[in-house]
Amino acid sequence: MADVQTLFSLEGKVAVVTGAAGLLGKRHSKALANAGALVVMTDVVSLDRIQTERKRYFSCIPDSNTCCITADITDENSLLELRDRVISTFGRIDILVNNAAVNDTVEERTGGKNEQIKFEEYPLEMWNRSLSVNLTGTFLCSKILGSAMAQQGRGSIINIASTYGMVGPDQSIYQRADGSHMMYKSPAYSATKGGILALTRYLAAYWGSQGIRVNALSPGGTENGQDEFFIKNYSLKTMLKRMALPEEYQGAIVFLASDASSYMTGANLVVDGGWTAW
Repeated sequence: MADVQTLFSLEGKVAVVTGAAGLLGKRHSKALANAGALVVMTDVVSLDRIQTERKRYFSCIPDSNTCCITADITDENSLLELRDRVISTFGRIDILVNNAAVNDTVEERTGGKNEQIKFEEYPLEMWNRSLSVNLTGTFLCSKILGSAMAQQGRGSIINIASTYGMVGPDQSIYQRADGSHMMYKSPAYSATKGGILALTRYLAAYWGSQGIRVNALSPGGTENGQDEFFIKNYSLKTMLKRMALPEEYQGAIVFLASDASSYMTGANLVVDGGWTAW
């Protein structure tokens, strides 16, 4: 029987993280690398941007333990190229973290003007964009990269969902003291994250007999320089009375990727400071 340290080790495993240049993506990547994995950081942004984030956060990790590749998760051909490059370089894919997502904010539509985006006004193009990246992108990555894992007969897929895939957004936390709204949480975000939870269960059932485990991680809100009133409003709704720090999901990622969760599939690991447990 393996000891606990061995169970959590990812030594020799090859991991692909999408959206790796983002706030949580680079931390997921670092956590996997620290646990011993060879990490392929991929994002739709420029290669220079991905490499900059790697250098900024991976100062203590050898460059040989990571690889940066630009890819568009909504494009099948781009993902086929990604898969072929990873396999030709490392020989296999053991872990896939479907992290890339659109989380639209008021600034994306209004150029920084505090215009309210209510459901009645939510534009179709933003709905379609979120579906394409959040849900179709997760589907395509799982189909193309996960199929390679199924051929090996072993692997772990981690889909990043959200508490808002489980419960409806509380729009009041975006409301200032004077009654005005900073923004409204979009319908597309909730719909796509709920879809990711359903897709997780589907893939777990489909690939379970082939040794592929598929689980979701539902993080809560992460503090990232938001307005003070929002941080206060959000924190009051959690049992721990604060937002998450960006580093606080690293343990969950390593757990789901490693043999420490070897009998876990089709599950949703909720790390939200108690937001959904009231």
